[in-house]
Amino acid sequence: MIPQPEEPTPAPLNVLVCFAVREEAKFFKPKPHQKVVFTGMGRNNAARVIENRCASHRPDLVVTCGFAGGLNPIFSESDVVFDADTNTPLESKLNESGAKRATFFCANRVAITSEEKLRLWRYTGMDIVEMESETIRDHCRDLGIPSATIRSICDSAHDDLPLDFTLLMNNHQNVNYKKMSWLLIKSPRLIIELLAFQKKTTDAAQALATCLEKSLP
Repeated sequence: MIPQPEEPTPAPLNVLVCFAVREEAKFFKPKPHQKVVFTGMGRNNAARVIENRCASHRPDLVVTCGFAGGLNPIFSESDVVFDADTNTPLESKLNESGAKRATFFCANRVAITSEEKLRLWRYTGMDIVEMESETIRDHCRDLGIPSATIRSICDSAHDDLPLDFTLLMNNHQNVNYKKMSWLLIKSPRLIIELLAFQKKTTDAAQALATCLEKSLP
């Protein structure tokens, strides 16, 4: 019998993994074909970074990741939720990892209170709120690049955030840590609440990293 030639191993996809801030990626260890970029918070920052990166080096797949807030009460803290284009290899892997399919609302500001989240849920009908993914994925669709949103919930629909992070943003929609320090000096009780919230974000970052390591091609 004449031996048949082996099928060539397909080359790994070049994956661009987008996070808004470094805290979201603290446990994620990218493989060589996975490039991480930090966009900053909000639509404007996300648009600028994704346009520049796709123009300089076109990826095969773009994933927008990070933290998110729950609008639909069925989702809990540290749940990993996703939405993926049908032409990506991600959906089955995400389902196997325990991630849950959801719908996403891309807001212009941080949703602070449970009452605000309830209003957004009723108005939009969406499950999850965040601030960058729609902009990133719209640009990818314009270029014909497959994309997905993968987010970990750090505050559920029932949770109030310890403070209005929108008030701490600078003109570039990044946190102004001088403002935060001054706020903590004026209101020391916030330190305990922020430490409790930091524990939630740490758990969410760990859950997200675990999911990404299992799911990314």
